[in-house]
Amino acid sequence: MTHYTLLLFQVTDIERTTESQSLFDIVAEGGLLGIIIVLVLVVLSVIALYIFIERYLTIKRASKVDETFMTNIRASVSSGNIQGARALCQSTDSPVARMVEKGLLRIGKPLRDIDASIENVGNLEIFKLEKGLSTLASIAGAAPMIGFFGTVTGMILAFYQMATQQNVTPTLLAGGIYQALITTAFGLFVGILAFIGYNILVANIDKVVFKMERSTVEFMDLLQEPTS
Repeated sequence: MTHYTLLLFQVTDIERTTESQSLFDIVAEGGLLGIIIVLVLVVLSVIALYIFIERYLTIKRASKVDETFMTNIRASVSSGNIQGARALCQSTDSPVARMVEKGLLRIGKPLRDIDASIENVGNLEIFKLEKGLSTLASIAGAAPMIGFFGTVTGMILAFYQMATQQNVTPTLLAGGIYQALITTAFGLFVGILAFIGYNILVANIDKVVFKMERSTVEFMDLLQEPTS
C-alpha cells in the first residue's frame, strides 16, 4: 500500500509539472537532437504551407476563363479578324488563351501542325502549374519518416538512461519519451496536411487540364468549319 501511494504521488507530480510546461519546454526535454528534428519539421511545414497557398492561388487564376472567350474567338476568326483574335488572347492571362494564340499564329499550316503546336504549349502550361508539387509530395512522405526517426532516437535515449543510471525514475526517462512522442505526432501532422494539400492541388490541375482540352477541341473544330 505504501509503494502504491508513493507511485501515485510521483505520477501526480509529473502530471502537474507537464501541465505547467509550455510546448517549447516539452520539446526541450528531448535534448538537442529532439529540438533539431522539431525545427526541421517546422521548416518543412512552412515550406509546404507556402507551396500550397501559392500554387492554389495560381491554379485558381489559371482556371478562370471567361465563358464568352471562345465565342469571341470564333466570331473574330469567322470574320477573318485574326489580329483581333490574337489581341483578345494577349489580353487574357490564362493557359487557354496562350494555347489558342499559338494556334492562331499557325493558321494556314496543316491542321496536324497546328494541333501539335497547341499541344506543346499546353504541356508547358501544365508543367508550370505543377511547379512545386513534387516538393510538396516529398514533404508528405518525408515528414512522417523524420518523425519516426525522432521516435527511434528518443527511445534510444530513454533506454540509455535506464542502462546508465542506478535510480531510474519516470522523470529521468521523460526526455527520451517526450522526444519520441512529440516528433512522431508532429511528423504525422505535417505529413498528413502536406498529403491532403497535394491531392487538392492535383484535383484542381485536372480541372484546368480539362478546360484546356475542351478549348483545344473547340478551336480545332472552328478551323475545320467550312468557310462558305
